Amino acid sequence: MKSFKRHSVSVNAGSMADIAFLLLIFFLVTTTISADKGILRKLPPICDSPDCTADIPDRNLLEIAMNADQQIMIEANIVTLEDVKDSVEAFIDNNGSATCDFCEGKQSKDSSDHPKVAVISLRHDALTKYDLFISVQDEITRAYYDLRMRYAKQVYDKTPDELTKEELIAVQKAYPFIVSEIMVKR
Repeated sequence: MKSFKRHSVSVNAGSMADIAFLLLIFFLVTTTISADKGILRKLPPICDSPDCTADIPDRNLLEIAMNADQQIMIEANIVTLEDVKDSVEAFIDNNGSATCDFCEGKQSKDSSDHPKVAVISLRHDALTKYDLFISVQDEITRAYYDLRMRYAKQVYDKTPDELTKEELIAVQKAYPFIVSEIMVKR
C-alpha cells in the first residue's frame, strides 16, 4: 500500500506586496487633491501707538451684529442680508463733516464724518453660523468695492481693473477698508 502524502495548499504571495505597492503608487499619482480656498483678508498691522486704542466717536462707528437666531442687526435694528450693503455704503459715504469732495452721502448727523474715519464694527454670537458670518463680510466688501469703483470712475475714468498700482493705492486710501471684528464671548 502506498501512502499518500498530502501537501498543504498554499498560495504564492511573494508578488502580492509588489502589486499592493504598485496600486498605492497608481492611486497617489492619479488622485487630485482639491485646495480649499480661504477668505482673502489682510490682517491689520500690529499697532503700538495710542491711536489704535483711541475712542471712536459713535457717529463714526457702524455696529453690525449677528445673534444666535441668525438675525443681522445694524445699530440694534434687525435687517436682511440684502440691506447690509446699502446700509454700509450710506454710512461710509455720508460726508457728515462736509469735507469730502468725492462723497455723495446725505450728510446725516448720525452717520460718519468721512470715509477715512468710518469704522464698521462686526460682532457675532458663538452660535452664529459661518455661512451667515461670511455672507455679511461679503456684503461689507461689496459695499467698499462699489464705492471704490465709483471713485475710480469719477477721478480716473477707469474701472478698478484698469488702474495702475499708484491709482489703486489712491483709491484704497480714499475709501480705506476699516472693519473691526469683536471677539466672541462664550
